[in-house]
Amino acid sequence: MEQVTSTDRLALTPDMLWNIDHYREQGLYFYLEATQELLPNGRVNVINYGEMIMLGGYSYLGLIGHPKINAAAKAAIDHYGTGTYGVRLLAGSLQLHNELEARIAEFKHADAAITMSSGYVTNLATISSLLRKGDTVICDKLNHASIVDGCLLSMAKFVRFRHNDMEHLELRLQQADKNGRVLVIADSVFSMDGDIINLPEVSRLCKKYGAYLMIDEAHSVGVIGETGHGIEEHFGMPADTIDIKMGTLSKTIPSAGGYVAGNHKLIDFLKHEARAFIFSAAVPPASAAAAKAAFDVIEEEPWRVQKIQNNYLRFANKLKEAGYNLLFTETAIVPVVCGSTDSAARLAKYCRDNGIFVQAIVAPVVPEGLARLRACISAAHTIEDIDYCADVIIEGGKKLGII
Repeated sequence: MEQVTSTDRLALTPDMLWNIDHYREQGLYFYLEATQELLPNGRVNVINYGEMIMLGGYSYLGLIGHPKINAAAKAAIDHYGTGTYGVRLLAGSLQLHNELEARIAEFKHADAAITMSSGYVTNLATISSLLRKGDTVICDKLNHASIVDGCLLSMAKFVRFRHNDMEHLELRLQQADKNGRVLVIADSVFSMDGDIINLPEVSRLCKKYGAYLMIDEAHSVGVIGETGHGIEEHFGMPADTIDIKMGTLSKTIPSAGGYVAGNHKLIDFLKHEARAFIFSAAVPPASAAAAKAAFDVIEEEPWRVQKIQNNYLRFANKLKEAGYNLLFTETAIVPVVCGSTDSAARLAKYCRDNGIFVQAIVAPVVPEGLARLRACISAAHTIEDIDYCADVIIEGGKKLGII
């Protein structure tokens, strides 16, 4: 029998969706860059680039490096060490985990909470474990990839509704199998567009058709609502509006992990059925302690919430007045639409050359023709840096023919 040699094998990796080689050849590649030092006022020291204004990060309230949070993490290491004895269900649960989950439940006005190793894992595990064959899950078209992957992993019928289109959502609810459970899932703030789900109408429709509601608050906690408590506060709605309250511990909260808050039955179910909770290591002690302290800081320093909202308005208004399309953003995520992939990549390079750390987001992550810079505003940014960043983006946009 003729043997197949290694040279006859297909390539180990399929073709990439991004033309990375083109970006590198053109000097437009600016991803996976390593920060070597965190500086005050939302600035960073980046290898090969020096000091830059961080306009592409998720530290919305500027809590990375906060002394109270750092002290809590260090104390946890002194007390517990750097790891746990395993998965939470067996030997890996610490008193600190219970304290963090109780703090999250209090902050989100829920009965209880569960934490997992990342936000992605939290969505994947929660959705895939809750849904069964015969159930229906209905998603906003622009939901985060972790939500989509959780829906695909479940055995439920998976359908989508057009982004923030309540008439289309109602049609999907009407079409859902009445013999199974129906779960509607949406981001609170959409990670690429910066707009907010129409929670009052989504909630009304869920009640009308007997559906459950899950909201991913990765980009809303600390950002919206008068005191930063999120989307229910933003709309002035009751604390029990959302059945499954999901969030991360790695954006506004400067740590690692994800959480779900809800009623006792939901949390007890997830602790015994969600595979990524059962089979993944516990959140490390330092991360748990940092997260717990961060929720305290948000409530103790409400000026941060007001500042990020003021910074956003100043930045967005300057860009809008200059002629930029910012889609429907109303939060700290500002999509600076450039049109073509090449335009977005070149504007990102212009910003980089002027000391601003911000990246181009292009197809397939966003639709063709809507390539953009995704600027993320922080409460740590000074007014001077906000104005500087806006001025550079406007100047670059004019030079490149974007505006």
